[in-house]
Amino acid sequence: MPDLRFEVSAVEAVPFTAAPLLAFKLRIGNAPADEPIESILLRCQVRIDAERRRYEPGQQARLVELFGAPERWSRTLRPLLWTSLTVVVPRFAGATEVDLPVPCSSDLEVTATKLFHGLRGDGGELPLTFLFSGTVFYEGDPGLQVTQIPWTAEAAFRLPLQTWSDLMDAHHPGRALLSLSRDVVDRLYLYRTRQGLMSWDQVLDRLLALETNGGPVIGPARGERPAS
Repeated sequence: MPDLRFEVSAVEAVPFTAAPLLAFKLRIGNAPADEPIESILLRCQVRIDAERRRYEPGQQARLVELFGAPERWSRTLRPLLWTSLTVVVPRFAGATEVDLPVPCSSDLEVTATKLFHGLRGDGGELPLTFLFSGTVFYEGDPGLQVTQIPWTAEAAFRLPLQTWSDLMDAHHPGRALLSLSRDVVDRLYLYRTRQGLMSWDQVLDRLLALETNGGPVIGPARGERPAS
């Protein structure tokens, strides 16, 4: 019966993709080495072990939306599920290596993106745990046999934050994406037109300056009454 071992050895950005994509290099070893594995239907959950690293005060301030006030982090700082994926591992004997493709969202409404963005420029690493399950097809006596990957199968890896930052810069150089309701976009567009502003950066800079100085902003949303 197969005795599988899993190791995530490296990560790299996948070039020439329509959306940001990381490929984690997964090495799968089997004992006995001469036992042919016909294929594996491999399922994997990628977990961010946010509690297993240190955070500087500036990073804590940027992560309040995720974990609350820093004084509560002993209770609120918990692992986060990043993604789930399935890959088919082809026939091998002894050991093989496959890619685990992990899409990376640039949407700041996504929890994982909020965490990565809050740590941008850190230069450190983010601990990950890969949790495996699935079905193994192998040659036995007699004929083809089937077994399940035990729930204890996992692998740890420390993702360099610079790898994520470089990936985002390759797809969105110097930019970050915000998801806004259509009504807010309409109001922002009207404000931009009336003010003769040339970019969305100028719109938000102007509104932030007004808010800081206690001035008016762009008005209420559709259906709301102006504040008295």
